[in-house]
Amino acid sequence: MDKNSQSPATPRSNLRKSSPRKSLLLGAVALAALGTAGVLQGLVAPPYGPAYAQQIAPAPAVTVPGQASFADLVDRVKPAVVSVQVKVAIDNVRDDGGMQRFGGQGGEQFGGPGMGPGMGPGMGGPNNPFEQFFRRFGGEGGPQGGQRQQPRRFGEAQGSGFFISQDGYVVTNNHVVEKGSEIQVKMDDGRSLSAKVIGTDPKTDLALLKVDEAGPFPYVPLAGVAPRVGDWVVAVGNPFGLGGTVTAGIVSARGRDIGAGPYDDFIQVDAPINKGNSGGPTFNLSGQVVGVNTAIASPSGGNVGIAFAIPSETVQSVVQQLKDKGAVSRGYIGVQIQPVTADIAAGLGLDKAEGAIVARVEDNGPAAKAGLKTGDAIVALDGKTVSDARALSREIAGHAPGSKLDLTVWRDGKTQKIALTLATMPGEKTAALSEEQGAGQAKLGLQLAPAASVGGAGQDGVVVMGVQPGSPAEERGLKTGDVIVEASGRKVERPADITKVIADVKKEGRKAVLFRLKTEDGSRFVALPVA
Repeated sequence: MDKNSQSPATPRSNLRKSSPRKSLLLGAVALAALGTAGVLQGLVAPPYGPAYAQQIAPAPAVTVPGQASFADLVDRVKPAVVSVQVKVAIDNVRDDGGMQRFGGQGGEQFGGPGMGPGMGPGMGGPNNPFEQFFRRFGGEGGPQGGQRQQPRRFGEAQGSGFFISQDGYVVTNNHVVEKGSEIQVKMDDGRSLSAKVIGTDPKTDLALLKVDEAGPFPYVPLAGVAPRVGDWVVAVGNPFGLGGTVTAGIVSARGRDIGAGPYDDFIQVDAPINKGNSGGPTFNLSGQVVGVNTAIASPSGGNVGIAFAIPSETVQSVVQQLKDKGAVSRGYIGVQIQPVTADIAAGLGLDKAEGAIVARVEDNGPAAKAGLKTGDAIVALDGKTVSDARALSREIAGHAPGSKLDLTVWRDGKTQKIALTLATMPGEKTAALSEEQGAGQAKLGLQLAPAASVGGAGQDGVVVMGVQPGSPAEERGLKTGDVIVEASGRKVERPADITKVIADVKKEGRKAVLFRLKTEDGSRFVALPVA
């Protein structure tokens, strides 16, 4: 399985290979522009003439009574589906193997290897006629000492999305926009609108955008009822940059775990899905979105009838939190768990290989405080049977921090109830340093969390959990995983500490705050503007 990602530096080989066909289609379009009857008249040999040409001219598109068709459904939903075009720095894009995700880093990309702004093929490589000049003389764009600094190169990635409200909120995949610096949303009517990221959730691969223009916009609702295996579905999207493409199929399976994230619960469909469909909707026959297309299983990179969509119930929960808070917070009990296999079930004396066994209980977590122990098998949550460890993780993450849960555990050959209160998952709920945190606060484009709450980050400082594309932080090279240990010479432990430093710096009339960072390459200073 391949991760459906296509580097901006990857040429559009699929279109180049079909260039003869492309030329043929362009020729047909040119003929059509002359007028149907005229073209037919010119192509039909005597003794046939205008009357015969008029007789065989195609009739207006109509649905034949009694003929099964998705046309009415498509007419209703297609205006709400958009193409998402993202400007991506080429050095930010990786070419992943495994499950293919389509769109984003890997939608349709333009520009091949060695192509930069204003350059043709080969102008950026060793055959560049200016290479020797820069090597010998340095100069602007080529540092002294024989090494020329390459200008930052950009490509364009394309995915799909859809409006969920008339005021301009758009749902797409996180991997479509996560490396982007500029985002354009192209509507079915041809309009192109600028958009910004409201929030992202990498663990479910969802993102919420908001277009800059005022509505109203056509939108589609999320389905409140899960589809059944065998139900018809219709997918609309932007495969290979071909916006407004409609395909159909059925729900092949539910509850698929493809290893894409910790909360996988995909719908599998056989509707033809390809690169560029990422973030696009899959509809039921009522015109409701039952899933967001995210990945395909393919040995070749193209559609083989196995596609995966995030179910609408997951989308509803995540998108609402992104809209309200810009981030997602999930419940947390503080244990490491693993599946109960047949051997483990036999060893514990359980009748079935169901549930999750506790491998470790974290100190001072909700589970430890409630009395959960290593070796306990969690077999039910609020009276509902736990099928396996992944199902338990999804269930707990689906509850808000502060929720009270009743666990049924198997211990010492019998069941017992344990009540606990969920905490916030460490590193999950982040503070966004933006204007929304207070009047006049600088929009730095950072999402932060205390280092002590993020595994492997140490105990000191504040961890960068996300960097807004195109923000001052992104422009100055801050990356996810960097740790801010000081801000303007003061030690910081919480996002609120940085907020206070920024406010103080502005009161003092300074235009930037100086951060000391701990990165994978060592320690360095970065100044971010606060004006």
